[in-house]
Amino acid sequence: MSMPNPNPTRRRALALALVAASALAAQAARAQVPATQLAPLKVVDPAMVDTTVKACSNFFQFATGSWLKNDTIPAAYSSSGVGRDMQERNELVVRAVLDDAARRRATLPAGSTERKLGTYYASCMDSTTAERAGLDPVRPMLARIAAAQTRAAVLAQVAALQAEGVNMLFRYAPDVAPHDAAHYLAQFYAGGLGLPDRDYYTNQGASADSLRRAYVDHVARLFVLAGTPEAEARADAQRVMALETEMAKASLTRVARREPSATDHPMTLAQLRSITPSVNWTAYFAGIGLTRPVANVNVAEPAFMRRVSELLATVPVRDWRAYLRYHVLSDAAPWLSTPFVQENFAFSSRFTGARQLLPRWKRCLRATDADMGEALGQAYVQRTFPPEARAKARQVIDDIRDAFAARLRNLGWMSEATRTQALAKLAQMGEKVGYPEQWRDYARLQVAEGPFVLNSFAANRFEWQRRVNRPGMPVDTTEWDMTVPTVNAYYDPTKNEMVFPAGALVPQTFDPNADDAANYGSLGGSWAGHELTHGFDDEGRHYDARGNLRDWWTAADSAHFAQQADLMAAQYGGYIQVDTFHVNGRLTMGENIADYGGALTAFDALQRALERHGRPGLIDGFTPEQRFFLAYAQSFRQHNRPESLRNRVTVDPHSPEEWRVNGPLSNMPQFAQAFGCKPGDAMVRPASAVAQIW
Repeated sequence: MSMPNPNPTRRRALALALVAASALAAQAARAQVPATQLAPLKVVDPAMVDTTVKACSNFFQFATGSWLKNDTIPAAYSSSGVGRDMQERNELVVRAVLDDAARRRATLPAGSTERKLGTYYASCMDSTTAERAGLDPVRPMLARIAAAQTRAAVLAQVAALQAEGVNMLFRYAPDVAPHDAAHYLAQFYAGGLGLPDRDYYTNQGASADSLRRAYVDHVARLFVLAGTPEAEARADAQRVMALETEMAKASLTRVARREPSATDHPMTLAQLRSITPSVNWTAYFAGIGLTRPVANVNVAEPAFMRRVSELLATVPVRDWRAYLRYHVLSDAAPWLSTPFVQENFAFSSRFTGARQLLPRWKRCLRATDADMGEALGQAYVQRTFPPEARAKARQVIDDIRDAFAARLRNLGWMSEATRTQALAKLAQMGEKVGYPEQWRDYARLQVAEGPFVLNSFAANRFEWQRRVNRPGMPVDTTEWDMTVPTVNAYYDPTKNEMVFPAGALVPQTFDPNADDAANYGSLGGSWAGHELTHGFDDEGRHYDARGNLRDWWTAADSAHFAQQADLMAAQYGGYIQVDTFHVNGRLTMGENIADYGGALTAFDALQRALERHGRPGLIDGFTPEQRFFLAYAQSFRQHNRPESLRNRVTVDPHSPEEWRVNGPLSNMPQFAQAFGCKPGDAMVRPASAVAQIW
């Protein structure tokens, strides 16, 4: 429930949008939710419990088994469960706002955020225009690529396409400076691959070979759809694969990138030039619209950038044109005519297992939320998240903070020097709950009637231009990295803050009218406690209270943490993810530590809440402690397609949901006591094998 990327794209919320957001809130009050209604969710639902399974044998199956037995994953999804159920309900609210804005757009003031929102969504829903236009909207981009006859022209296209949001070669991002968290710094990351991860290019075996052949076939089919003769398309697809393979081999693995020092390479612009002699950085910066002077940068993967420079100097220009052309087609395909949409879906479904496309309104709603999310935020909040719910959620989150502080004070293995720093970091940890205090200004976003793909690229340009000149500027601490209706949360180590969108603070995660045990098990354990613990996991612990990358641990404490984290990696590495694939205990280490720390801390917080509010009797036949663990387990209720689980082995830092429940709970004596589990039961691991961290 946290963001896997330690350097997520930052977004700024501006007060200038308040007037437009207020108008949207009023609009939401007028809009009607579609007739289709969904049953309300419960934080703890006893009907999901499978009493034929022993809680001490497999608690995930006990807590969710009855639901699992009766669930069928909808054809358009890779999984079903609590996240999809909450999202479905949130989307009904958002759809009502968008349908109303689209219907009324012609009557709204020109240039207003409301009109842009309605036009953006309406143009996406206009499948007739998309079918009629075919490839025409992107032909000018393709023509500019075809005209690139020199290496300098290739680099110019790379810069121009990055500014359009196209996944291209490497990634430029003005993120928080690793050693000066008060300012942004120009940073460069590996990127530009068409497959989900570099391992798909380097893995060995028949399955890996088959997937790479399928990728080449996919690239070739997109080229054919764009008018390239089949033989030429096949040759160009092979060129794309060869080039991307070289880039992938020069990239760090996801596990390697988990160590912050592995991507911490500050250098001067002169030093960047020295390792990338084939890149004209002056021309590149001009091409992306960076007008502020840049003296210093951070290069996450110097070896990758060196290899990029070598490839720019040696790979034929024709190969580069094929690469550029493919990535434009790939990014545009979901919003072009049906043949492109179907080809894009057919290939992506290899990684998700989805059997059919989402309905168009869902695809368009999600695109609109991603690109104009803060224009929807206040309207969503007014309908779903009253002030009293926000206050109650804050109380749970603050109780988690207090409980974690108590755990820090009582840790026997931690020295006073490290403890003092840890408590200071916790005290300064920020929290954003529900929605921004300031809302984004969309005045510079250009939206027009016509093919939606052009509006999509316009939104990419808006976001790029909003951020491109940030290097050297003070960090915007009001910015949110998720939209308000999102069913997710995150901890940002570079800002030392937790963020909980309103979309995640509704049932099944949280209900202000539910009992403490339910709310502390779900919101407290798998959300608030989880995100807070990320500040002290194997990545987050390297950042100080201000968000600077700094070693504030004593050598002995650091060694103890590493030793105990190894136990955690061994525990999860022993679990089967799918088929014969095991969970990658190193890739998932941070999330596993956060799950365990979150459950421990939230249980402590519940005990304090019960002391304050009084201990209730049995509810649905369960004690408060049992309901706590049921809420925790049911918050991970999910049913996955095997294709999705196979892909997650490679790309997802989260363990499968069964192990996110059984893993931490089998380490907890509190769980064993609550359900009467004994040594030898599957849900009771030997104390010598249990990591002692938080």
